[in-house]
Amino acid sequence: MNKDVINLTIPRKPDYISLVRLTTSGIAYSMGLNVDDIEDIKVSIAEACINSLMSDDGEEISLVFEIDEEKLSIEVVNVKENIPDDLEEKKERELGLLIIKSLMDEVVFNEDGIKMVKYIEDDDQ
Repeated sequence: MNKDVINLTIPRKPDYISLVRLTTSGIAYSMGLNVDDIEDIKVSIAEACINSLMSDDGEEISLVFEIDEEKLSIEVVNVKENIPDDLEEKKERELGLLIIKSLMDEVVFNEDGIKMVKYIEDDDQ
């Protein structure tokens, strides 16, 4: 299977996070992920989008979904791992990052944002 790449760009508004969750759910379902994994991914993608909303960088949130036989990788721009101490929503953002790290199989931060990975489990093992 070739790696499929889906790009999604939404306005930087909370109203569109449900669209991202729905899109993510559809992609994960089409890959054959189980219901629990799909829910974990939906929660994680929502937390990443909320973090990106709070960063105030640009007018859009860009997401890239990479689909292959073994995993679903999702990149979200402007997600910050290091949260300044003077932000009043610091604890909320830290909790969101903790949720992402606990639900996804792999989480990597870079200068652009976050990359989250969920591996497809082989039910035969």
